[in-house]
Amino acid sequence: MQVAITCRHGSVSDSLRDYITEKSEKLLTYFERVTAIQITIDQGENQNRVEILVDAEHKHNFVAHAEGDEVKSNFHSALSKMEQQIKKYKQKIQDHRRDLPMNEIAENGLAEAESAEAESAEAESEEESE
Repeated sequence: MQVAITCRHGSVSDSLRDYITEKSEKLLTYFERVTAIQITIDQGENQNRVEILVDAEHKHNFVAHAEGDEVKSNFHSALSKMEQQIKKYKQKIQDHRRDLPMNEIAENGLAEAESAEAESAEAESEEESE
């Protein structure tokens, strides 16, 4: 996964770049299909703006931004918004029907078939003994 940090109208220290990269890579814990993260820091005279763009598989993109005085606090605010968007999207696409996985269905089906055969064999033996 690629993390790109761009700064407009100023520069960002290497330690802040490393910190932002480290924190933004944690988005993968929420959604594994993230392909790229682009962070844009726009430094103005009075306010700074941080924008986070996340590209995911199947052409789904997420956008979050925050404005304020401090770059680091703006980044945390935007990252929090991004986490919420990703969690909501993952919850939306998740299958909520609580069906068993195919391997468990196969195992349960085999066990039920064996128990049905055993019951029918018992019923036949009881009929023969009568």
